[in-house]
Amino acid sequence: MAFGGGDFGSGNNQPMSEINMTPLVDVMLVLLIIFIVCAPLMTQAIKVDLPQVNAAALDQKPETIRLTVKANGETYWDDGLVSDEQLKSKLEAASKMEPQPEVHMSADKDARYEKIAEVMGATRDAGLAKFGFVTTPSSKH
Repeated sequence: MAFGGGDFGSGNNQPMSEINMTPLVDVMLVLLIIFIVCAPLMTQAIKVDLPQVNAAALDQKPETIRLTVKANGETYWDDGLVSDEQLKSKLEAASKMEPQPEVHMSADKDARYEKIAEVMGATRDAGLAKFGFVTTPSSKH
């Protein structure tokens, strides 16, 4: 491999500042040949005689629970107002459903964090694992 120029006796011991493109071109040509050879092999399929069954496809989507916390501290389950005790009992009942429902929580921007944390804690204590926040995108860019 050559790393420098050919002027060894001239006193110019500076490294060569140009990139040697020959190894890069060699590697690219080898990769091109490999891909040309392998590409037809990837389109081959193996014929298999699969068994037939009369079962319906499982396309169950979990139910979605919408929890809303208003600025005054009121909590809504979907569109109905619920007390803290009702919320806990409904969350416990929902955690026993199969598949477990997803909980989507939205809160007013002026709602107290304490109330939001209580609702999140009740959701976790009930055993619901899928929890997410619903927000609206900002109009500012």
